[in-house]
Amino acid sequence: MTTPTAPRLGTALARLLVLAAALLGALLAGAAPASAHAALTGSDPQDGAVVATAPKEVGLTFSEQVAMSADSIRVLDPSGRRADTGEIIDLCSGAVVKYGVALRAGLPDGTYTVAWQTVSADSHPIAGAFTFSIGAPSATSVALPEQAAGGGVVGALYGIARYLSYAGFAVLVGGGAFVLLCWPRGAGVRPVQQTVVRGWLTLTGATLVMLLLRGPYTGSGKLADVFDLAGLQAVLQTKTGAALTSRLLLLGAAALFVAVLFGAYARRTDPKERKDLAFGLGLGGTVVAAGIAGTWALAEHASTGIQPGIAMPVDILHLLAVATWLGGLTTLLVALYRAPSVERAAVERFSRVAFVSVAVLVATGIYQSWRQVGSWSALTGTRYGQLLLVKIGLMAVLVGIAWISRRWTQRLAERTPALPESEVEPESESDPEGAEKDLEDEGLEDEGLADQDSGDDRPGDAGADGEDAPEEIAPERAAQLARQRAAVATARRKKARDADPERTGLRRSVLTEAAVAVVLLAVTTVLTSTEPGRTEEEAARTGGTTAGSTAVPDRPVDFRLPFDTGGVDGKGVVRLSLDPGRTGANALHLFVERPNGKPLDVPEIKVNLTLEEKGVGPLPVAPDRIQTGHWSASGVQLPLPGEWRIQVTVRTSEIDQTTIEKNVKIG
Repeated sequence: MTTPTAPRLGTALARLLVLAAALLGALLAGAAPASAHAALTGSDPQDGAVVATAPKEVGLTFSEQVAMSADSIRVLDPSGRRADTGEIIDLCSGAVVKYGVALRAGLPDGTYTVAWQTVSADSHPIAGAFTFSIGAPSATSVALPEQAAGGGVVGALYGIARYLSYAGFAVLVGGGAFVLLCWPRGAGVRPVQQTVVRGWLTLTGATLVMLLLRGPYTGSGKLADVFDLAGLQAVLQTKTGAALTSRLLLLGAAALFVAVLFGAYARRTDPKERKDLAFGLGLGGTVVAAGIAGTWALAEHASTGIQPGIAMPVDILHLLAVATWLGGLTTLLVALYRAPSVERAAVERFSRVAFVSVAVLVATGIYQSWRQVGSWSALTGTRYGQLLLVKIGLMAVLVGIAWISRRWTQRLAERTPALPESEVEPESESDPEGAEKDLEDEGLEDEGLADQDSGDDRPGDAGADGEDAPEEIAPERAAQLARQRAAVATARRKKARDADPERTGLRRSVLTEAAVAVVLLAVTTVLTSTEPGRTEEEAARTGGTTAGSTAVPDRPVDFRLPFDTGGVDGKGVVRLSLDPGRTGANALHLFVERPNGKPLDVPEIKVNLTLEEKGVGPLPVAPDRIQTGHWSASGVQLPLPGEWRIQVTVRTSEIDQTTIEKNVKIG
């Protein structure tokens, strides 16, 4: 009967890498780099506002703490020249995060552009721009960069480095845990050693790349600025720079851990000494692993928002659980393919370790989800919530496949009991007596390779005259023997690997787990660079375009309403300003513009104000035409506070008109 064989390792790993690259590229391409975790919730003047006189400063209010630099806020006049002094003013008060920039004296009338770029407290760059006008709107020649903050080639490379750092951390920590907790004999198995060392190299290399890319990632976005030493020095003074530097230092300690694990520990034969050394390695390794995980917790999501004191240790536990599970899974996969003698007991122990890891993941994941999402609407209505649902679905798939792997492990116990350690043959040795027999069994006796060792020139054999054969072997003969030994070793490993259908099934299920884990890690990487649902909803409530504008005491209400009457020259935007935006008398200004920003003269424009919850209105307002595209009304009365619906009717011809509306809160 023909026994099904497992896929070859090279092909399987190649497919895994292709799948990972494709999915990671799709996910990173779909992530909006400018959508980070702090949000602009207000400005003074507001977007589109028209002020009678030039303000002394421009202020920006954010949803959470941000890191400002001397060039974080720029105010440009209609010709594109700087209108600010470059002096950043700290206007924070209590829980309000607000910064401003002083303006030059004697600014002329016209439209001014405010361009800002900063870094949120969780390390992600954010940027934006808006306009306000002094006296009356005007044309502007300001051209803003099309590339979003954290985007472009630098953003893509930084995102890849982030993914590789997570993957390297998982393999390094999970591989070490797998050896200490599940398969101590694996410390002397070369493929396992190579896997863990490669995890360390990947994490170290990715961390160095992130440190070099950090300056252009949060600043200019130019790849050439990677070599700017002044920029690198500035990065080292930031929270993220300190976290990356600390990670490199901890990786030095991790290198010592790896050296002892695969050196002194692997060579220990005395059970008591081995046990004592394992305890020390476990304790020290846990401290180092927690420290490396802490470099993410201290600089990213967990360090901001609500309950950071709880969120940071929870985040460290979450990362350690992920690494123990997915990194251990990777090491188990390598052991199953490259060291077929891995004991069934080791697989069972990993199954128990994985179960505990999943339990920790679920507990910490529930808390993190509540903290970052905050509501059911954000779970389905924001990008963060949707990615979180994808991650939960992948977790469920992964747990299901793990259950199948556990079933294969049980069947493996019934059919193939583990070999005693003394009977397991090192992979580097081959049996010269049985080599030819293995070749014959596998049908590899090609061109007489299996018979060539019986020739008269075999080293150490006596010749026909009784004299010893020459000690040196011809280069061609040596190469031929090397090829023969490699073929024998490959045949023996293949034979041992494919002789057991249960072990083959286990390898395939673990390989599938690893493939899903690669995708899961990609989704997690994108999730950490996406604006949390809670922040997105809060920003929408306070200053977003979808939830209505919220009036700030003693500040005008300003918003933009696009319209389309369907006729000729019927498309445009109405900018409305209600000053001071509170109960009592208000001044109403309307600016009608074409899509290109130029004023549009319309025959008629009307406004109705309604407070439905109190049964007030509609209150009609008939603004007067001041100049082309500018309409105004004074003494507009808003008798009660609440959410007012403002309806604007625009008529562009005798028959073409439309009504647009917006809800605003009047305090």
